[in-house]
Amino acid sequence: MKSATLNCSTENSLALILSIETSTDVCSVALHESGELLESQIHQIEKSHSSLLPGIAGEVLKQANKDFKDLDAVAISAGPGSYTGLRIGTTTAKGFCFSMSIPLISIDTLDVLIAAVSGKFKGEHLLCPMLDARRMEVYTKMVDQDFEEIWPLQAKILDESSFDKIEKTTYIFGNGMSKFKEISNQKNLVFIDEIVPDASHMGMLAFEKYQQSMFEDVAYFEPNYLKEWRTTTPKKQLL
Repeated sequence: MKSATLNCSTENSLALILSIETSTDVCSVALHESGELLESQIHQIEKSHSSLLPGIAGEVLKQANKDFKDLDAVAISAGPGSYTGLRIGTTTAKGFCFSMSIPLISIDTLDVLIAAVSGKFKGEHLLCPMLDARRMEVYTKMVDQDFEEIWPLQAKILDESSFDKIEKTTYIFGNGMSKFKEISNQKNLVFIDEIVPDASHMGMLAFEKYQQSMFEDVAYFEPNYLKEWRTTTPKKQLL
C-alpha cells in the first residue's frame, strides 16, 4: 500500500515517535526520539494485544518521562502477519493519531525483522525474513547486504528446492523459518532462532519516513494482509 506524502515541514526535525508491533503473538511497543530508542516493552502473550496495548503504551511513555501529548507521530508495523493482531494494532494506532491529531506511519513487518539483524553480518550475504502463513507457506522477501531487493514481498510455498538457485550465504529468520529448516540441507543457508518483529527496531525506519512526511491517511489506512482474509463456516451446527 502506498504512503501518502503530506505537505509538512518535518525535514531534519526532531521527532518523538511511538511504535506498535502486533503482527504475531508477540506484542511490543517502543518509544524513539529521532530514531534513538528511549524505552520499550515486549510481551509474548498470545491473543493479549487488545487489552494490553493502551496500557503498555502508557507505561512506556511514563518510563521515558513523556506523555501522549508529547508525541509527534505513531508508527505501526503494517503486515503481513496475523489478521487479528494487525487489526488490533492498527485500530489502536489510529485511535492515538485521531485523539492527538498526529500522523500515522506504516512500516513493512518484514523490514522490521530485517532491521533486527541489520549490521550483524560481514561480507556479501542475503537476508531473508520469514513469517509463518500456515502449512508450508510463509510471507517473505529477500535483500542483499546493501538492502537491495532480491525477492519482492510475497507469500511463498516452501519445498526442498525453494533456495536451489541461491548460492550466496543467506541468513533466514523469523517465526516461519523453522518449517524450512526442517526440510533444507543447503550449506549456504544459515538459520537464526528467536528473531521476532519488535517495535524497538522500528525507530530509524519510522524517523526516515517522518522526515520525508510519508504519512498514511488515518481514516482509510488498512494493514497489508497480503492474502485475502477468509472466514469459514463451522461444519457442526452449535444450535
